[in-house]
Amino acid sequence: MSAADDLDRTKLLAARFRAASERPYLASALYSLSVVPTDAVPTMGVDRHWRCYVSPAFVDATPVEELAGVWVHEAAHLLRDHHGRADRIPPAQRRDRLRVNLAQDCEINDDLLADGLRLPAGRVTPDAFDLPPGRLFEEYLPRLPASDAVLDCGPGAHGEPTPWQLDDADGAAPRVTEAEAKAIRRHTAEAMRAHVRNRGTLPAGWRRWADQVLEPVVDWRRVLAGAVREALSWASGAVDYTYRRPSRRSSALPGVVLPSLRRPLPRVAIVIDTSGSMGDRELGAALAEVTGVLREVGVRGDRVTVLSCDADVQAASRVTAAEQIELKGGGGTDMRVGIRQALDAPHPPSVVIVLTDGHTPWPDEPAACRLIAVVIGAGSAAPSWAETIRVPRG
Repeated sequence: MSAADDLDRTKLLAARFRAASERPYLASALYSLSVVPTDAVPTMGVDRHWRCYVSPAFVDATPVEELAGVWVHEAAHLLRDHHGRADRIPPAQRRDRLRVNLAQDCEINDDLLADGLRLPAGRVTPDAFDLPPGRLFEEYLPRLPASDAVLDCGPGAHGEPTPWQLDDADGAAPRVTEAEAKAIRRHTAEAMRAHVRNRGTLPAGWRRWADQVLEPVVDWRRVLAGAVREALSWASGAVDYTYRRPSRRSSALPGVVLPSLRRPLPRVAIVIDTSGSMGDRELGAALAEVTGVLREVGVRGDRVTVLSCDADVQAASRVTAAEQIELKGGGGTDMRVGIRQALDAPHPPSVVIVLTDGHTPWPDEPAACRLIAVVIGAGSAAPSWAETIRVPRG
């Protein structure tokens, strides 16, 4: 008799129904898992395509309440993109896939138990290794001993291939694509947010995960550097005519001086919000960003102007190093004044970078140059015609 014939599918699906009924925010994820009966796994495991491999003997021996907990456990590996995150850890740490799986189980199980789920005996938690709860598996992994565990949640967890997983092209069970998986994760995170708004409770690990899915943390330093490089590339790509160096084609027209084309070096203006709403920490972040801009974009000498601005421009200077920047202000906030003064300069900039907490009015019309707004904290974004880079406070 095959594993499919042995599987008590009614009991297994009843456990999934129980899990989805008691935690409806997980329903989409749970019902996206397709069942693959097999004797090759000791309990249950998943692959990258949301196929859930199930041992018939394990289903027979496990109460429905605990099976419901295992359903949530396996879905959690996929929701938290454990296989994708495992792909990004150093190869030396990935070598022991069961140790990776153990660290991932530590990340998941303390949340599940805190949420009142029952799990079968033998499921690990961080306190079994004297580790603090509520951490990510990447933090647990270096602190775990070599694993002698036999539980294997599959390539959907640790990311490494296993002998029992179906071929990627096998059509025996439905597959979830990566794009579909991202949609499931986002839908689940939104359902969790709605659950909390309706005065429901969630373990800290799930709340953190939902926040990261709906408001992903990006490396804003890299984004800012890329935005500035792209803006400067755009500015230096503009060409103009000059008679300072006549065109070589002038020799073909005696008595006529033709202008040559030149590629201008871009100028940068950095407008720093020094208003009262910007605390010392925010001013420090602004200064650090100026240092990063000067270093990253390679614009030197007198081609960078820094303006300290609250409701008026308090200081304007050309700088070659961050130490030369003078931050003055502390009054109201109106970055339009600083932007306008930058553009009215005898040599106007090609790129204006505004460092602000966002609590400021903005120009009604697009500036006559590229404008990058670096908004520190949760203030309002700049107009749609400007590029906004978000920097978290602290």
